[in-house]
Amino acid sequence: MHYTDSINIKAQNQISTKQRPIRILHVVGGMNRGGVETWLMHVLRNIDRDRFHMDFLVHTTEPCPYDDEAIALGSKIIPCLSPAKPWLYARNFKRILREYGPYDVVHSHVHHFSGYVLWLAKQAGIAVRIAHSHNDTSSVQAKAGWYRRLYLTLTKWWISWCGTVGLGCSCNAVADLFGAAWKTDSRWQVLYYGVDLKPFYHLVDSSSVRAEFGIPPDAFAIGHIGRFEAQKNHLFLLEIAAEVAKQELKMHLLLIGDGSLRSDLEQKVVEMGLSDRVTFTGNRSDVPRLMLNAVDVFLFPSLHEGLGLVLIEAQAAGLPCIFSDVVPEEADLVTPLLQRTSLSESASIWAEAVMSATSRASAISQRDALAVIENSHFNITASVKKLTEIYEANLSKR
Repeated sequence: MHYTDSINIKAQNQISTKQRPIRILHVVGGMNRGGVETWLMHVLRNIDRDRFHMDFLVHTTEPCPYDDEAIALGSKIIPCLSPAKPWLYARNFKRILREYGPYDVVHSHVHHFSGYVLWLAKQAGIAVRIAHSHNDTSSVQAKAGWYRRLYLTLTKWWISWCGTVGLGCSCNAVADLFGAAWKTDSRWQVLYYGVDLKPFYHLVDSSSVRAEFGIPPDAFAIGHIGRFEAQKNHLFLLEIAAEVAKQELKMHLLLIGDGSLRSDLEQKVVEMGLSDRVTFTGNRSDVPRLMLNAVDVFLFPSLHEGLGLVLIEAQAAGLPCIFSDVVPEEADLVTPLLQRTSLSESASIWAEAVMSATSRASAISQRDALAVIENSHFNITASVKKLTEIYEANLSKR
């Protein structure tokens, strides 16, 4: 970008936002049905779109599940390719700022790569530059080689130098990206995910929903929602399901989601002799409906999590939840439904926890569980209110 281009962008950004909406450019890999993107769609649906305009810069040209809805709500989906080629990415990024701007805020959700994004945004004169941490990858990064450690050091330095705000979905997620001493810097803070809870008020006939997937009405249905990636620990999940199947002939596993490991997992199901006991649904737009009407127990043995938005949704559905103890404790809201289990325990121990989980379901009604979430900071109204306050307060400083 030429010097004059940078001056022009800065001048554009100085136009009073009282005369137009505050314009935010969110940076994501793609608008897939992951936890981050689902939260962003909750925000987009519930934010005052006359006051705040949200566009999405993505690292793909492939169509993604949320693209059409985001566009229908007035947002643009803007491909910015070649993140693995920093020089080419920089040229694309700055061109996008010129062609689609002016933007008041660049809000980046791509974890460590956010450092490079914010550095480019600072060069372009963007007033508010936000790095948002949605994961706690510390256990993985501790095993990184020297080249990866160099990358992490550089990107974290860029975040510290160029970031005007740093957000995380839990204390662990904030610490992962901004350091263990994050509380000493007023820029870094927790912003809890908000869930749009309206769909969790609509119970329907569960037998008809189960029939859509070939699940018998009297089956003991275990549900999991998540990307088919290593983090979600699907292989161990299948081992747990196999142990449950030894004791419960009516066990059925419903796997909601998609990802790079799906074909491997489908093959593993065949090898384990569970083909008639496991259903792969692919990505779904009606996750609350399935949680409410097709599942008895929610199983979540992730290797690491920033928070685990689906765990909040499972509690809103009144489901007993068996999940790994690496999940941040901020997700523990409806305690009668929850059982943390160590990943060091065997699949048979996890299976025992799953089998005994139905007793938890009777401890609290779904409506009472939903009321707990409704009155928490995980309500979308509270989440959007805090997010917009962060945007406005930081713009007013600049």
